[in-house]
Amino acid sequence: MLRAQVVEKMKHPRREREKERQRQEMLEVALILFTEKGYHNVTMHEIAEKAEFAIGTLYKFFRNKEDLYKALMLQLSEEFNETLLSAIEGPEDEGEKLRSYIKTKNELFLAHLPIIRLYFSESHGESFNRMAGLDSEINRRRNIVIKVIEGVFEKGIRKKHFRRIADPRSLAIALEGISTAFFFQWVEDPERYPNPGDPDVILSILFKGLLEE
Repeated sequence: MLRAQVVEKMKHPRREREKERQRQEMLEVALILFTEKGYHNVTMHEIAEKAEFAIGTLYKFFRNKEDLYKALMLQLSEEFNETLLSAIEGPEDEGEKLRSYIKTKNELFLAHLPIIRLYFSESHGESFNRMAGLDSEINRRRNIVIKVIEGVFEKGIRKKHFRRIADPRSLAIALEGISTAFFFQWVEDPERYPNPGDPDVILSILFKGLLEE
């Protein structure tokens, strides 16, 4: 174990590790400030001061506030997607894979609500992140997760665990969209729309269908 850690450190010289540590500190401070005050109410000088770096050092890592915001959102997006993919890959049964995906997605919303609110308020209210290519990159990563869910539906249909009520791609897109809609409904009005909690609250929409037999 120790040898592996030494080998890993040798791959990244101390100076590079220090630069990455500084970058992470800046991103963490920016995350706190953005979620507390909103993107437009935070300045680069404020981020540098709070992170205890000179403003020039901050600009060595990020061209401007938009560049910093984009780096932050892409990093969080990558972390979220990795967590969701791990959740899907865990169980053997296809139905349990989908339950694990919904449950984990709900937990991510609960644990990161301020930053999720920030991203969607900015992405729906302003055009700067789309101009920076942020939306397209996040959607590309989202499509990776959808592709994996598509594979779950495809396998479940092949094993006759699921009926082919639609093609697997459409089912994956539907599940992703329905679950996101449920969680945002809860975020916007938690008293009227409580957190679904149980994954089957969402999955039953697909599993049970709408029409009476």
